[in-house]
Amino acid sequence: ATLRSVSGWQQLAVLAAGIAAGMINAVVGSGTLVTFPTLLAAGLPPVPANVSNSVGLVFGGITGTWGYRRELGGQRRLLQALAPMSLLGGTVGAVLLLALPRAVFAAVVPVLIAMGVVLVVIQPGIAALVARHRARAGEIGEQPRPVGPVARVGVLLTGVYGGYFGAAQGVLVMGLLGAVLQEEPLQRVNAVKNALTVMVNAVAAVIFLLVRPAAVDWTAASLVAVGSVGGGLLGAAVGRRLPPPALRGVIVIVGIIAVVRLVT
Repeated sequence: ATLRSVSGWQQLAVLAAGIAAGMINAVVGSGTLVTFPTLLAAGLPPVPANVSNSVGLVFGGITGTWGYRRELGGQRRLLQALAPMSLLGGTVGAVLLLALPRAVFAAVVPVLIAMGVVLVVIQPGIAALVARHRARAGEIGEQPRPVGPVARVGVLLTGVYGGYFGAAQGVLVMGLLGAVLQEEPLQRVNAVKNALTVMVNAVAAVIFLLVRPAAVDWTAASLVAVGSVGGGLLGAAVGRRLPPPALRGVIVIVGIIAVVRLVT
């Protein structure tokens, strides 16, 4: 099945999902939980849906990162330390997706979506724990530390996850970086998260295009790309003003529907 053959309403749904995903990725980091189920509902098989989604969301990730460019100022050393980990992790994840049998992905993806939904649900708790940890660090006068092995390995592993599937990758990265970079305000941490996750998506997309271009549904990828570009800009500009519970609610509902559809 290809998206080109479906109705105009379904294509509009994919475009709208791309807008929502671009905005959610810039603010929270779990937009795949909106676009991937939408592509499945439009009739794409799981692997082409995942590959096309990864290619399309690169463009929204770029605009979301651009929208946070002020918060990225002065963080060159941090990005230089962590970017290779994200690129390596994304490469490994993409290769695993292409190398393993499609049946493996079809079997694992409901579990991954369910994990992503759980991460989105518990994200406020994660954020509260990080905030308390950062407050304690401030009280005892903890000084900024160089990027250590925990951050590097954590970013590598989240990169592998993101290259393979990526739902709620941003939530994982935010939790990790927020805990290990206590000296940085959370908005600046979010900017780094956006930069690292778009690197993962970009390197995975390049591998998909080079190794298995036939797996990309260009209609789907284009609709997700166009939508996520606008969503990324919108998320970076006004997303911080949107009520987080509303965003999480949408993600959880769509994720649950996707899991039910995949296992029944």
